[in-house]
Amino acid sequence: MSNYPSNSIGFILLTHTKPLQIYRLINKLNRMFNYPVIVCHHDFSKCDLSVDTLSKNVLLVRPHIQTEWANFSLVEAPVQALKLMYEVPEPPDWFVLLSGADYPIKTARQILDDLASSSSDAYIQYEQITYETYKHDLKPNMLWLKNSYQRYCTKSFDFNYSKKYFTNLNIEIRLEHPLLTKPFLPFSKKLACFSGSQWFCANSKAAKYIIDFHSKRNALTLYYSKLKYADESYFQTVLANAPHLKLQNDRRRYIDWSDGGCHPKTLLMEDLPNLIASSAHFARKFDIDIDSNILNELDRVTS
Repeated sequence: MSNYPSNSIGFILLTHTKPLQIYRLINKLNRMFNYPVIVCHHDFSKCDLSVDTLSKNVLLVRPHIQTEWANFSLVEAPVQALKLMYEVPEPPDWFVLLSGADYPIKTARQILDDLASSSSDAYIQYEQITYETYKHDLKPNMLWLKNSYQRYCTKSFDFNYSKKYFTNLNIEIRLEHPLLTKPFLPFSKKLACFSGSQWFCANSKAAKYIIDFHSKRNALTLYYSKLKYADESYFQTVLANAPHLKLQNDRRRYIDWSDGGCHPKTLLMEDLPNLIASSAHFARKFDIDIDSNILNELDRVTS
């Protein structure tokens, strides 16, 4: 690792559960990348974390934000971690946003070589969300684009009636066409909506842009702060609308959604061949209480 400067890469960890797995991930990153800058946002309201045992390169976001699934807190927490990361004397050239359930599946040399030779400013999954796509028939694996349009690009009005003849009658009116939603949304021909996975990596140029954009509390930020699932669109929309940034539509993350539902499959030893064959740098999600052998094997192949 001596061929790389100590500030080549840093890590933002978004954690809330399974302390032993968090310690293992931190120790793994320290061994692989020679004690890089690691900024951890841990939600102490969910579980405790013994901070006295953490190495000095690990910084904690204080006070922590109480995070909730699909809540805007999942945007605020990594932004606060980014601010802390880029206040250190020698901030990293690249950062990677990880959860406590992530783990490296490539060697440090492979990861750093890929980033060092990259002409992109960020690796992030991003797809433009349009009314045309929303109205078209899509393949099952692309139906999330329809969900994204409904989440971010429609406007609903709820009317509740509790009078004598309308006991507990609830009516929802949803505006879908851009001509109808235009007065209520921040999007326009100059500001498109994008969506994708919340997990991504980016260089310092993109990181500083995110920090600066978010600090201005503009109309886009205020709009997303009131939405569910903002973490799957906010960073995409901010970065993809920045003309000076070059994005690669690749999150560098192996995630298996074959089980269906709201959460990806928990990866097991049976998934090892697919992990090794993948071009991704990291994978999720793992659970040491279900299968720790897969992590042991990944330690071997990434050492």
